[in-house]
Amino acid sequence: MTPKPILVIGATGKTGSRVTARLKAKGMPVRHGTRRAAIPFDWETPETWGPALQGVSSVYVTYFPDLAFPGAVEKVEGLCKIAKDANVERLVLLSGRGEHHARLGEDVVRNSGVNFTLVRASWFAQNFSEGYLRDPILSGVLPMPGGMIEEPIIDIDDIADVVVAALTEERHSGQLYEVTGPWLMSFADMAETLSQAIGRPIQHIPITFEDFHANVAQSGGDFVADVFTAIARETLDGRNANICDGVQRALGRPPRDFTEFAKAAAMAGKWSAAA
Repeated sequence: MTPKPILVIGATGKTGSRVTARLKAKGMPVRHGTRRAAIPFDWETPETWGPALQGVSSVYVTYFPDLAFPGAVEKVEGLCKIAKDANVERLVLLSGRGEHHARLGEDVVRNSGVNFTLVRASWFAQNFSEGYLRDPILSGVLPMPGGMIEEPIIDIDDIADVVVAALTEERHSGQLYEVTGPWLMSFADMAETLSQAIGRPIQHIPITFEDFHANVAQSGGDFVADVFTAIARETLDGRNANICDGVQRALGRPPRDFTEFAKAAAMAGKWSAAA
């Protein structure tokens, strides 16, 4: 009997693309939750949600750019209701540490009546290599607000491994995995690590939240800048300066070190001008 597909919302995104690749490597059928898929999914078009959810076994739920964006929690709630009516067996939600709206989104999924796993993640290491901070790194600077606040930054590959386990193994049902890297690092520490991996100086520049917004807007536009600046204001106050054991509990291994990420990304040419 052919297994039901797994719907990956945001299948072309940072985490979604990795989750999709891992599921396919396991031989699992995947339904791409994107606007251009054969069965399209679009958060801005609720009419697409029902067809995309029909006949799937489980769903990886991500909301771009973040659950903090106005209306996101309400949309997740609507999705959960349709998922329950469609007899979806499991929801796996990507959430963010220390974010009020993310907690509201978690509560919606927790109370949906569908089996669930919550993956609450710290800041992504890949923001430096694939996201809005790549261009500054190419220019030799890491401009970040928050002063010397420390963050247990996480490799997205770890998040993807946890999500795939949650989507495919029953033992993760009802679990909250707060996933972080293994060390607390200031942004100055991260700049030094990136300098060593890339082989040229990367200077950490403490900036205001207003300057942070302007920098993000240059590469991601005001839409993304508004959300990420709000998140930065909320979370870069020391509340997340602690390490959690989500990766270890979910996978039975420690999370990857930021140094490993930086070396691998440099070797893959992520900070070459042509990348």
